[in-house]
Amino acid sequence: MQRTEYARTSVDDSDEDTIILDLSGAGQGNASGFSNNDHGTTGSAVQSFVPLVDLTISTTSSPTQLPTSPVYALINTIDIKRTSPLPSLEVAAKNIAGYEATSPFGKHTASAVETAQIVQSETSLNQACLRDLRTTNPHHDKDRIQNTNGGLLKDSYRWILDNEEFQQWQNNQSNCLLWIRGDPGKGKTMLLCGIIDELTRLFGDSANISFFFCQATDARINNATAVLRGLIYSLVKKHPSLLSHVKSQYDHAGKALFEDINAWNALSRIFTDILKDATLLSTYLIIDALDECTTGLSPLLDLIAQVSSAYPQRKWIVSSRNWPDIEERLDSTNTAPISLELNEASVSEAVSKFIQHKVHYLAKVKKYSDETRHTIRRHLSSNSQGTFLWVALVCQDLDRTSRMHAVRKLEAFPPGLNALYGRMIDQVCNSEDAESCKRILAVMSIVYRPIAFDELAYLVELPNDLSSDSEALSEIIAICGSFLTVREDTIIFVHQSAKEFLLRETQTGVLPGGIEAEHHTLFSRSLKAMSKTLRRDIFQVKFPGFPIEKVVPPSPNPLAAAQY
Repeated sequence: MQRTEYARTSVDDSDEDTIILDLSGAGQGNASGFSNNDHGTTGSAVQSFVPLVDLTISTTSSPTQLPTSPVYALINTIDIKRTSPLPSLEVAAKNIAGYEATSPFGKHTASAVETAQIVQSETSLNQACLRDLRTTNPHHDKDRIQNTNGGLLKDSYRWILDNEEFQQWQNNQSNCLLWIRGDPGKGKTMLLCGIIDELTRLFGDSANISFFFCQATDARINNATAVLRGLIYSLVKKHPSLLSHVKSQYDHAGKALFEDINAWNALSRIFTDILKDATLLSTYLIIDALDECTTGLSPLLDLIAQVSSAYPQRKWIVSSRNWPDIEERLDSTNTAPISLELNEASVSEAVSKFIQHKVHYLAKVKKYSDETRHTIRRHLSSNSQGTFLWVALVCQDLDRTSRMHAVRKLEAFPPGLNALYGRMIDQVCNSEDAESCKRILAVMSIVYRPIAFDELAYLVELPNDLSSDSEALSEIIAICGSFLTVREDTIIFVHQSAKEFLLRETQTGVLPGGIEAEHHTLFSRSLKAMSKTLRRDIFQVKFPGFPIEKVVPPSPNPLAAAQY
């Protein structure tokens, strides 16, 4: 048996411990480990093993490197770092089972049961790391956005695939950053949804496509830290070996790694390490609506500019409005900008296809005559000003209008997005439920995330006959339909520009006392909601100290209304 000594200096550097490794058959790819029990290791003792790869051990003659099969060592017994990605746990289990390990505590051979326990323990740690890393699932966000907008129409985005700047970005290594910019409502988000689908169809599993959708109205996904968490989450979900870059810090810090004051710096280093990982396949990184990243936008832009230059093999696509500060930070030789305003002809043609699709749907559902259908299509085409959102909002209103009044209602819609919002708020203010509508719009304008129906009744002062009537609430929100929409019992703005209009146009009467006064009112109502709702052991757990992550809320959830 070959014996190799590994010397480790203790914390106070006053003495040395000697660890004896059994390296028998090391040249044949066998794996070794340590035991922490001089009677042999079983059961819970094995739980403290951690996987290691490419272990280098100092000897009196020259460094000896173990083969790349996994080696298991005891935490706190020896301090060794991984130097290459860990293979799958199944491979690890096969490699370690049945091999003999010698330590100062005795000799032990790993059994199949112990190996399974090791694998189970490591799997649990990895799953916990992924759960804590996840702030959202970008794939679910993409599906939600597409559903909210009535689905993804291929004819509305296919023009970008033939665009000269897009093709140069795709085929030229020197242009690794594509910046799609345009005014609100021009279809940037749906354009990126289409690009994601096309790249997925084109490359399949041969490339990584990681994306993130920023939304200013949702605190979960409106900050730079959330962007990195989303991108990293997508990458490690597809390639579990990349999780080692996260685990190297997560094992020490836990969930705080992603949430404390140093989270941005830690995640930036992790993200950079992943990008330069030699095992990472061809990678496309896509971020939509940078202008809706309300916290940490500047460092995020700096990081994008830095890593896109340092690692040109990683392709980037970002989108935003025409903001000078974004242009200033992204303006470099490796950036390929696509302005939607400069591609007006292509965008207008895409909007025409969108109008055709929406009118066809309305004509089918509302049973329009040919004359009505042609009139609506002509009006939309001549007044849309190349704006998808304007068309979508008008068609949404027509969907709620009787076919007998469709043409007359259509003529009342002015061209331009801001003018349309002005018309919509006038309709709200002239409705029978104007006060309730304005209270709901006021709360929705200042909350930091979308709110659910249950929460709305506590946060908005409504007449008693409305606060507990979900159908009546739905009808009132429908009156605000040009500003708000409902998805899975959650109320959201139809677009960020709708919220900005309400905050900007003070004459609407939605925020008569100003934003600060509305925040104070919301705070007071939140305190009142908690005072009314909270009570000792509200979930009837009955056992103090029970892990909160294992608590299953009852149905209905008594805390649902007070969650905000």
